[in-house]
Amino acid sequence: MALAVVLALPLSGAYIGYQLGKGNGLDADPLLSGALLEELDGQRLRILEAKSIAEDNLNALTLRMGQMQAHVIRLDAMGQRITRIAGLDDGEFDFSNPPAQGGPEEFTGLVHSPVMPDFMTQLNELARQLENREKQLSILENMIMNRNLQAEIIPAGRPLTKGWISSRYGVRNDPFTGKAAFHNGIDLAAREGTDVIAVAAGVVTWAGRRFGYGNLVEINHGNGYVTRYGHLKAILVNAGETIKKGHNIATVGSTGRSTGPHVHFEVWVDGRAVDPMKYVRASN
Repeated sequence: MALAVVLALPLSGAYIGYQLGKGNGLDADPLLSGALLEELDGQRLRILEAKSIAEDNLNALTLRMGQMQAHVIRLDAMGQRITRIAGLDDGEFDFSNPPAQGGPEEFTGLVHSPVMPDFMTQLNELARQLENREKQLSILENMIMNRNLQAEIIPAGRPLTKGWISSRYGVRNDPFTGKAAFHNGIDLAAREGTDVIAVAAGVVTWAGRRFGYGNLVEINHGNGYVTRYGHLKAILVNAGETIKKGHNIATVGSTGRSTGPHVHFEVWVDGRAVDPMKYVRASN
């Protein structure tokens, strides 16, 4: 509006001069009339040019503001995902509202309204800061997701929701021969048909019968971790299948070298069987 008023003043002056000249009989001079008309045409062109420049600046500003709003929307969405993934309290990080700020106002001298170039510079700087924050949040999100992924693939918990440990890891008397023998896992007794669950996410590398184990499911969890579940009644997964932690993989049975319904549970780390109790207790 201010721009239109400023630019209109010369046009008004020219028009008033033209009217005064006309009242004094100056319109009879064709040279003077032509000069006034040429001045009017020049003013019109300058107004149109100024209007075009203003519209271009406004369009550029609108585009820049739209880009910044898109950045803010992405940052809000990323912040909400990070809050949810990290298990933070809803009130601890609220990305739907501006950050709480305050403090006493201090007088810093005369306040000048920023001119257009300064305003655009500040706008570009703010956009750069938003881009940096987006990159930082993206790195943080990946770190948290990797941390959660590690928690998913490391064995933890019991392969049964109900049952009791009937034989532990280590040297024991073999239930069939009575002689001392090493037991590579733990046995958890339960009612036949009880669900057997995966203690970590991974890929099924064996789902079928194996000598001594009866029906066996073997899962590779990556990073050197492998778990085995033996003496199963029914197998509910297939080799090559990707499963999540807590997935039902089989039911308790007494197949193979077994004296009753139970699941034989082994944990292997880097190709060596270890005591599963460390991992069973890890979920407590």
